[in-house]
Amino acid sequence: MALSEEGRRLLQNEFTAFEAKNQRAKTKQQAIKLSVITQYFPPDYAATGQLVEELVHELGTLGVDIEVFTGQPGYAFGTTNAPAIEKNGRVKIKRSRTSQMFPGRIRGKALNGVMFFVRSLSHLIRHSRSHNLLLVTTAPPFLPLIGYLAHLLLGISYVCILYDLYPDIAVALNVIPKHHFISRFWMAINRQVWRNAKGLIVLSPDMKKHVVNNCPEVANKIAVIHSWADSDLIVPIPKKYNWFAWKHNLVDKFTVLYSGNMGRCHDMETILEAAKDLQDEPIHFLFVGGGAKGKILKEEVKRLGLHNIAFLPYQDKEDLPYSLTACDVSLVSVDKGMENLVAPSKVYGALATGRPMAVICPQHSYLQNMMAEVNCGAAFENGDSRGLADFLSHLSRDKHLAEKMGTAARNYMQSNFTCEIIAKQYLEVLRRSVL
Repeated sequence: MALSEEGRRLLQNEFTAFEAKNQRAKTKQQAIKLSVITQYFPPDYAATGQLVEELVHELGTLGVDIEVFTGQPGYAFGTTNAPAIEKNGRVKIKRSRTSQMFPGRIRGKALNGVMFFVRSLSHLIRHSRSHNLLLVTTAPPFLPLIGYLAHLLLGISYVCILYDLYPDIAVALNVIPKHHFISRFWMAINRQVWRNAKGLIVLSPDMKKHVVNNCPEVANKIAVIHSWADSDLIVPIPKKYNWFAWKHNLVDKFTVLYSGNMGRCHDMETILEAAKDLQDEPIHFLFVGGGAKGKILKEEVKRLGLHNIAFLPYQDKEDLPYSLTACDVSLVSVDKGMENLVAPSKVYGALATGRPMAVICPQHSYLQNMMAEVNCGAAFENGDSRGLADFLSHLSRDKHLAEKMGTAARNYMQSNFTCEIIAKQYLEVLRRSVL
């Protein structure tokens, strides 16, 4: 029996309403209520914390409800206390009690990390019904285990951001022997964590290869998502209009800047050798930040009596647009053997400044490919201090080349590595993880 025109219209309307209801139910079912666990978060200066802050606020603008559980400043900080609870749009921040026992020492950092781990697990147990997805970072390195425990005990799905790969870094630094039971046990836990995660995020193709080599079955759940910089905050300010450059007498000096952590994974030795080679040229080196190798570097500079190197502490985030642009060249370094284990976030801020960049890293690092592809600077193998020195000397005499490389750096960053671009990539991983 054929339907009348009115009958067909009524049937179509009912079908459309049914589809709309289904879509609303599906959207509601898949709404992300995200819990983020990270030990470091502003006002702590740690790079991972600042990245997480920018990420969660951008995800909030994309409609994700987020609670961040973090600690009081305990890595690099100007203030020791921050509000226990903060709210900014869709983002709520909760801070545990302070964990600042010997923050400059390895054992102190480890103990503070364990204390934060315990507090985080307690927090998740008490608030397990408030969220349907957990995002954990490797700050501290064993924090992803919380995701696995939350999944095992509470049925919570989780995604891991692998900023650093441990115990591999500890092994590479000779802190733990490769076949020590601690190393083998830690790696076994990592595999269990990775297998049960809904998604894994790494910061470079090199890191993905390393994870897959250790646990091939997780290859399909790994997303390579780079870090980023705020191109609205960090803009190419000419030195003559930069108060930071005037304050530190950098306006009329060709300045080579290293800004950020000077840790055990960074090659400071090649930079120091290049500075020694250039001590009689009008080229000034400025190191801003701190870390284990930073202390050693200061002592070595003093012992050698070098006068072309200066040091400043970490700068507040609001001063970064000026400190990062108070230079003519930016430096980034990764030590030999670390190219698969870390991905320096300082790369993206350096690109945003519109200055050329000199990168010291192993030959097969993705950073070598980046420099060759974009022509925004140059990359040098670890130990090639002569090549680095020659490049810096050449740039100091060729302002046109420096400007051309700086423009290429800025354009590359704006096209690929803004928080808006990267947050959408994170959102896609999170959406897949709540299906």
